Amino acid sequence: MNAAPLWTAAEAAKATGGRATGDWTCAGICSDSRKVAGGDLFVALKGPNHDAHEYVADAFERGAAAALISSLPDRVTADAPLLFVDDVLAGLNRLAHAARERSPAKIFAVTGSVGKTGTKETLKLALSLQGKIFASPASFNNEWGVPLSLAALPRDARYGVFEIGMNHPGEIAPLARMVRPQVGVITNVEGVHLAFFPSVEAVCDAKTELFEGMGEGDVAVLNRDNPFYDRLAEAARRRGVGTIVSFGAHPAATVRLADCTLGAEHSEAAVAVAGETLACAIGAPGRHWVTIGLTVLAAVHAAGGDVAAAAARLTDVKPLPGRGARHRVALDGDGFTLIDESYNANPVSMRAAIENLGATPPSAGGRRIAVLGDMLELGTQAPALHAGLAGPLSAANADLVFTVGPNMAHLRDALPAATRAGHAERTDDIVAPVVAAVGAGDVVMVKGSLGIRMAPVVVALKQRDGAPESRAAGNG
Repeated sequence: MNAAPLWTAAEAAKATGGRATGDWTCAGICSDSRKVAGGDLFVALKGPNHDAHEYVADAFERGAAAALISSLPDRVTADAPLLFVDDVLAGLNRLAHAARERSPAKIFAVTGSVGKTGTKETLKLALSLQGKIFASPASFNNEWGVPLSLAALPRDARYGVFEIGMNHPGEIAPLARMVRPQVGVITNVEGVHLAFFPSVEAVCDAKTELFEGMGEGDVAVLNRDNPFYDRLAEAARRRGVGTIVSFGAHPAATVRLADCTLGAEHSEAAVAVAGETLACAIGAPGRHWVTIGLTVLAAVHAAGGDVAAAAARLTDVKPLPGRGARHRVALDGDGFTLIDESYNANPVSMRAAIENLGATPPSAGGRRIAVLGDMLELGTQAPALHAGLAGPLSAANADLVFTVGPNMAHLRDALPAATRAGHAERTDDIVAPVVAAVGAGDVVMVKGSLGIRMAPVVVALKQRDGAPESRAAGNG
């Protein structure tokens, strides 16, 4: 039996208040013409630097079933399968609201200073054997990513998991009211995006906007170990959220970490929940992945799911691309380990990645090498927060540290001279020195904020596969 379409032309027109041409149906939704799959509704969003109406014809060539537009694009005829609206983003928002209104799914929303995407993906994995589950793709967590994801929620999904992000006050509230989660997860509150907030307390208050989409029958899932737990819990109660489930090592946590053993490849944990202690193996290394596992079990518990079954799935957790994924790169006679943390960075995730580097032993004769780019949006605290990484790097026994960006110069200056492997203002200028320095047996970790573009370092190191060994390293 064929699955019901995601949207028919008539349903989409009614939901958006738009006008449909043709009797089309769609199976998915996409806003990037390069990634359109057959049967997708292509959403022609207008941004500050581009107008996707220019790519509608390309989307049709790639198999789009229809396009959501505000005006007829070039190379597209008026009788093509289209959905006309006055404003594409507003139309997409209305489509998302309609998807939420019709869905019988248990809806989760995940926000927090760090760990959002890892938590979302792990929750998807943990519940995957308990019913049909849909989760927002990649890091679709902003004013266009959330409605794109929600509008694509299958009508027969049992669970829906959505990520909500922000870097300014007021961004979460409208998205929370759109998603209306029955289980709202705040992973933690940390000093990130401080360029746009006067204090960490203000960051905390912005996270509580999640509760604007929740009510008496819903559950807030909060980190009991976070210093802002009480502030978050009080905000949840003030907004009328009926139940609070907490997680952490704190003795009062609803889902409590009773014991933990960290390993180079995975971790073991004992978790106490509802009078039972569960043994968990978390397939990704690092304390932060243990915390993500704990968060997920608390969310499953909050939703009334099978926590033991979810715990058994944690062994299959793998680090995500750009967020801890590991690669073994071959060299003559041996190879080196590459830890790809290049997607993004803030002070908390940077320290977690450094700790993970320290927990990963090099092969015989190898070294621990960190390649670190600027952490952005930290405001006046940026110099101190970058220089403060010297201590964690020392504790991790880092042998060489390459730094990229004006703020990372503060870290370079704080490091012992023997550890300074090289510094550059731009990523492109650090690639060659890093590639030349890495040799057999090494463990290399690459991390930095998305705007610094550390991914080219990862690409270049992967391309060393099978290349002759080289171990040069200059001080900088």
